[in-house]
Amino acid sequence: MQVSEQAFDVVIVGAGSSGCAMATRISENPNLSVALIEAGPDYPNLQSLPFDLVNSHNNSYTEHDWGMHYAPTTTRQDRFPRGRVVGGSSAVNTTIALRGVPEDYDAWAALGNPGWSWQDVLPAFKRLERDLDFPDAPYHGDSGPISIRRYPTSEWVPSQAAFLDAAERLDYPFCADANDPGGWGAGPHPMNKLGRLRLSAAIGYLAAARARPNLSILANTLASRVLFEKDRCCGVEIIKAAEAPQTIRGRLVILAAGSLLSPAILVRSGVGPRHVLQNLGIECLADLQGVGQNLSDHPALSVVCEVKDASLIDFDQPLIQTILRYTAPQSAHRNDLQIEQLSFAGRPGGPPLIAIAAVLEHQYGRGELQFVSADPKAMPIIQNHFCEDPRDARRLAQCMLDTLAFSRTAPLQDMIKEIRFPDLQRGAELADMEALCRKFSASGYHPCGTAKMGPTADAGAVVDAGGRCYGVQQLVVADASIMPAVPRANTNLTCLMIGEQIGEWVRTQPQNYGL
Repeated sequence: MQVSEQAFDVVIVGAGSSGCAMATRISENPNLSVALIEAGPDYPNLQSLPFDLVNSHNNSYTEHDWGMHYAPTTTRQDRFPRGRVVGGSSAVNTTIALRGVPEDYDAWAALGNPGWSWQDVLPAFKRLERDLDFPDAPYHGDSGPISIRRYPTSEWVPSQAAFLDAAERLDYPFCADANDPGGWGAGPHPMNKLGRLRLSAAIGYLAAARARPNLSILANTLASRVLFEKDRCCGVEIIKAAEAPQTIRGRLVILAAGSLLSPAILVRSGVGPRHVLQNLGIECLADLQGVGQNLSDHPALSVVCEVKDASLIDFDQPLIQTILRYTAPQSAHRNDLQIEQLSFAGRPGGPPLIAIAAVLEHQYGRGELQFVSADPKAMPIIQNHFCEDPRDARRLAQCMLDTLAFSRTAPLQDMIKEIRFPDLQRGAELADMEALCRKFSASGYHPCGTAKMGPTADAGAVVDAGGRCYGVQQLVVADASIMPAVPRANTNLTCLMIGEQIGEWVRTQPQNYGL
């Protein structure tokens, strides 16, 4: 059968965290045929997996990347790594398996999104995980597809152990489980890895689903746009290598290409702000002003230190093992700051460096995506506008001061020869750090919110609480795009949760999705 003749009940665009989870859950219904489309390659077993995707000790930066760039602030541009492979960014990331705090999800529900409160999403979080350290905790799962563990004391890299010792001396409490809904403090990071192996969504979810006759995985297949018959979505136009565009028909199309590419597909399909579509010469099917707006992420900045003993730096060690979650002074948002120890920085052959990262987890400011081409291979322009909101600049600056305190506290201090960044001769007060954050803050690579969910009264909402796109029929968005705001955590687990949540709704209530 030619690809152009294939038809499915559900077509999912994007085999990242949300897409893999959805494809697995929906295909549990034998009466629904599912196609999972991915622009990058597929490695169907561990034997075929390249080392950069196996190696959870560090990110894969180039071999399976989209080649995006972004402007974190008005002063510069930088690379924005995103996974182009079955598994998406979960196949190339640092394997941090951190949940947001309950208040994050309760805030989503309070905005008019039923089904997304903490109590609503907790079953999905439990369903996705196999927590090897706390399987009996009432807020953890013990039999899900994603195994999660924390490095024991015996496996801590010296700088990671020193970070936790310094945290104790700085009077931060020890937190054995950073995913305890009420917890805070310093402790080992929960991570979705076993030894060196990165447990991506492709490994955790698809391995068990590949044998199902109702699931087809179409790799190396670029989705150029969604197709409509009047206002009803009927399929996806795809491009494979140098072939002419083809069509995959579907009764329901779900965009799960991520918060940078799902909005781009919407725009190319005629769904987005009317003036943007007109500038690109695209007919407007649904004038949705929120497409590409509301970009939310985690601004971050690091204290970079040269160590006295070069033997401490080993680029084959785990990059991250520990975390501190805490609350900024006078903040209304619990656990809105993170500090993380990085075991190495710079490049092999350079000076022996470590870094201590300061991260703002609750962001007031918002960025945007700009669309300048209808070419499906053109990437959107990513404008984050980090720390332009003074509330963000002030809290990240405070986090930088707190991070500097670690560098001055034994035993971490005893390892450090000198601070390479920031230049404290230029000032080390709060105002100095605010200026630094406005100029140099960078992304935690957790973009969200660019096709946010909300009620019809919200002019910026793109989808309803079920992920169904406004203004058209049979089109769903289900990935980080729909988050109203970035949660106070690395986003991989929340993206898996979104895939679980909407995947279960489609599987068990197909009539609510026109199936």
